[in-house]
Amino acid sequence: MPRVLVTEKIADSGLDRLREAGHDVDLQLDATPETLPDLVQGAAALIIRSATQVTAEVLEAGSDLIVVGRAGIGLDNVDTEAATRQGVMVVNAPQSNVLSAAEHTMALLLAQARNIPAAHAALVDGRWERSQWEGVELSDKTLGIIGLGRIGRLVAQRALAFGMRLIGHDPFVTPDRARQMSVEVMDLDEVLARADFLTLHVAKTPDTMGMIGVESLKKVKPGIRIINVARGGIVDEQALADAVLDGRVAGAAIDVFAEEPTTESPLFGVPGIVVTPHLGASTAEAQDKAGQTIAEQVGLALAGDFVPFAVNVSAAEASETVRPFLPLAERLGGLFAALLPELPDELRVEYQGQLADYDTRILTLSVQKGFFGRLTDEPVSYVNAPAVAELKGLTVTESKTSTTQDFVNLITLRGGGHAMAGTLAGLQAKPRIVMVDDHAVDVPPADHMLVVRNDDSPGVIGLVGTVLGEAQVNIADMDVGQSPDGVAALMVLALSTEVPDTVQDQLRADARIQGVRSLG
Repeated sequence: MPRVLVTEKIADSGLDRLREAGHDVDLQLDATPETLPDLVQGAAALIIRSATQVTAEVLEAGSDLIVVGRAGIGLDNVDTEAATRQGVMVVNAPQSNVLSAAEHTMALLLAQARNIPAAHAALVDGRWERSQWEGVELSDKTLGIIGLGRIGRLVAQRALAFGMRLIGHDPFVTPDRARQMSVEVMDLDEVLARADFLTLHVAKTPDTMGMIGVESLKKVKPGIRIINVARGGIVDEQALADAVLDGRVAGAAIDVFAEEPTTESPLFGVPGIVVTPHLGASTAEAQDKAGQTIAEQVGLALAGDFVPFAVNVSAAEASETVRPFLPLAERLGGLFAALLPELPDELRVEYQGQLADYDTRILTLSVQKGFFGRLTDEPVSYVNAPAVAELKGLTVTESKTSTTQDFVNLITLRGGGHAMAGTLAGLQAKPRIVMVDDHAVDVPPADHMLVVRNDDSPGVIGLVGTVLGEAQVNIADMDVGQSPDGVAALMVLALSTEVPDTVQDQLRADARIQGVRSLG
């Protein structure tokens, strides 16, 4: 019988499912980093939560491992790259806590609106302060929802039952899809200016870090109340504490923090701020769902069946011609998502050259994996990427032609009025970005890239180089793209570091610059 090593507590129903399938469930809840390498030897599966660190060393010791299952969402404690190299599948339970997180959002919203924690503390301390803790009703108040994914939609449903008006911001949800949720979508600044209550349900990305900070808090409607059950770091804790203390913000309810676990934050002890220690997923039901889901996923993996929540999937089914293009396709998807100001209705993936003669479905999945991986911190894999696209209301189409003018093979992405193409160049098959918005370029994809649209006039290249140089941003590579009619009106730069917003604004301030877009 395959041995399933379990190092953290999961639902008994999940363990029973594995036992009924004939697996030997080995509970080792006292496992430590020192003992885990020995314990994992001979195990076919390893099931963990958030405390167990599955390092490359642990994976190497588990030479018989087929699958690692994380009973929850986050995979920060699993070296997924090492697992992929070793051929070990990594699975999680991404939908297990969405209902609990939505309900905790409503609990914090109500606790904040009615001053429940403060009133409770006063009463048990012997003070009857009925008049001091007057609250506000939710009915007829405007709730701003930032992020209309699974949890944001559940919050919207529940807020409607309280008679709240709903507005929201999510550039990757179409207005029609938002209307189905009774949410009026608008830009972030307008949401901040109109909302009586604001709740956050966005992924933790470079774009959302500090989203609610000093500048954004200057734009809020006076008396707003802010709730965050999403991720720590999205809200600048010091800035929020200051805004509550000076009266711009009436109060806040915060479940997540930049550093966790923590017992220190500028938010602690500020009157009007309710805090909880990351309890969004801490319900018996969520824990049961996570255990049951992960047991099901691990069982499927051990049986060699389709695994819906696999985070990494071997590309062994790809042909020798297609396989080298997998990293390029994923990278193109992520860069293209960063290029778009909002989610398009359709993402078109075009294959030209020799690739057109092969099965390219896994390349299209790689594009989607990179595209949606840019937009969410939930794991996106080859197997769940189509479901994510459907959830977002995005149609993905493929087209092929064996003829190409300039390259042996070319992958082109189009949608939302934008386009980007890439290929593998030379004997070493180096990835190159060769087209952006129908301007021919030639730059390697990089972690930090900048697209600058400009007038075709002297001095613009020097301006960009000078501004970036003064900001200590090194240009690793750069190309001036020409449109089909020969006009050089676009620059693509590969950079050593991210370009600060202030530097981008400095470029935009020049009349010769028509637009600046950071790709990471």
